[in-house]
Amino acid sequence: MSPLTAAARRFRAAHHGPRPLVLPNVWDAVSARVFARIARSVDVPVTADVEAGYGLAPGELAGRLADAGVVGCNLEDSDPATRELADPGRQADYLTAVHTAAGEALVINARVDVFVRPRPEGGGDAVEEAVERARRYLEAGADCCYPILAPLEALTALVADIDGPVNAMCWPGGPSLAELTATGVARITFGSSLHHRATEELAAVAQALHAEV
Repeated sequence: MSPLTAAARRFRAAHHGPRPLVLPNVWDAVSARVFARIARSVDVPVTADVEAGYGLAPGELAGRLADAGVVGCNLEDSDPATRELADPGRQADYLTAVHTAAGEALVINARVDVFVRPRPEGGGDAVEEAVERARRYLEAGADCCYPILAPLEALTALVADIDGPVNAMCWPGGPSLAELTATGVARITFGSSLHHRATEELAAVAQALHAEV
């Protein structure tokens, strides 16, 4: 077994523990090193947000992630430029192809964007659509689904109706870790909020220095 596959297996198993996997998001090398020190300098599996795949063919995307030593990725089901939701069948096919190309060495977190993208009028209930998309993506080979920014009151229903691990997002002013844990989610991530907090603190320091000059 390759080291990459072993790390991916360890990362995948962490989605099925008695408590959710709390996964701090990092946005640069410095913050990555800080969180690695918190983990007592052990080797930690790295997962990457690759948006919608940047137009790469599934095999090329899987290969580039493997070359970078990455064992997990987020793949979203909307276009970052147009903000349009992808056809769920086409997205499921793409996820299947990525999963087939990568095998066990890649943990796929399939983002479900129905709560953050415009939906057509008469498109039905957002929770029902999120469940349907998540089910398709998990059947297609995803290891976890991520209904990003789903309201707290919707998460319990999503966890109950989706037969697989669900990722929730923790953000400033939103539900606490304890509240998210109580819904039964398998994984909690933070998006860019930790980086923004660090940047805001740095900006405050810079302003204070400027005031003293």
